Amino acid sequence: MRGVLILAQVALSFVLLTGTALLVRSVRQIQTTSPGFVTQNLLASAIDFTNAGYDARGSMNFEDELVDRLKQAPGVQSVAFSRARPFTYRGYPSAPIAVEGYVMQLDEQPTADYNPVGPAYLATMGIPMVSGREFTRADNETAPLVAVVDETMAAQYWRGQDPVDKRFQMKGRWLRVVGVAKASKHSNLVEQKKPFFYVPMRQSGGGDELSVRSALPPKTVAKLLFREIQRLDANLAPDEVLPMREQMDRVTWTQRAAMKLLAIFGGLALLLCAVGLYGVMAYSVSQGTRELGLRMALGARGVDLLRSVISEGIVLMAAGMTLGAMAALSLTRLLGDLLYQTSPRDPLAFGVALVVITLVSLAACFVPAYRASQTDPVRALRDSA
Repeated sequence: MRGVLILAQVALSFVLLTGTALLVRSVRQIQTTSPGFVTQNLLASAIDFTNAGYDARGSMNFEDELVDRLKQAPGVQSVAFSRARPFTYRGYPSAPIAVEGYVMQLDEQPTADYNPVGPAYLATMGIPMVSGREFTRADNETAPLVAVVDETMAAQYWRGQDPVDKRFQMKGRWLRVVGVAKASKHSNLVEQKKPFFYVPMRQSGGGDELSVRSALPPKTVAKLLFREIQRLDANLAPDEVLPMREQMDRVTWTQRAAMKLLAIFGGLALLLCAVGLYGVMAYSVSQGTRELGLRMALGARGVDLLRSVISEGIVLMAAGMTLGAMAALSLTRLLGDLLYQTSPRDPLAFGVALVVITLVSLAACFVPAYRASQTDPVRALRDSA
């Protein structure tokens, strides 16, 4: 029964440690993944125009004036509004599209997410332009309808051609492509690439998300933003001013929380595994004192006893890790939604679990084995007589 419990503890420890190693690798991959825009010196906030009674035209006029004021402030490099901003729980609008010249497959209905944005939005976010231009204030209600598509959409529907000056239809309206932007992440860092485009807010309704690129501290920008908004309308106030990197960290909290939880359980299981192995080995040594004394009396050396006791622990450890590896190969697939650019059968994660458990198990076996090697044969035989 003791042996069975040790096998179960080693196997459980192996599974939990493997899961922890997989999540650690996944979180590191997420942290080193580029979102497609420059997060340094990028701050985000929002203004609730709806509850303040603004209509779409009034809010956009307010935004233009506020942007002009903020751009004149020392330390502010760029400012832009948008309908939605990356890495929030607010979804992006989506619409069916029809690309001029693109032959659809049977039963295919192309759709794409999009974001109504203000002038200089891409520059403020740090999203590079591949070709063409981004929006200006001239792209207003009276101007021809335009759009900026990302590289993913350009590659899927124009297949290597430059889509600038090409057209596509959205909601029954034809839009002319004026630029191609680099693809970026929108909802989270682990999302798959999919077609995305931008339209001017003046041509598709307003937006209340504010992006500010500034090297000033967030508190300084928050005070500046509050002051300038109050000068325009004392009934308005900005939401929390948040660094974009912090906003991204909030979205990835599920992976980090799962990693910490598994690490705690893995540590507890590893501790139980070490205590269990130590207890079994210590009990085995105490019960076999007479046998150990007899072996030494017959010429066995201390190192022989040390090797013998450790070998017994290694057998239990190896059997437990074999069961644990088999279980981990099946169970780690359940972490699929939490892993990013990391295979559920990643050999490095399995190797880390193997090394850690081996070291802990050997350490747990060494103390009883060392005691066995120090057995006094005369005393052992006399005490057992």
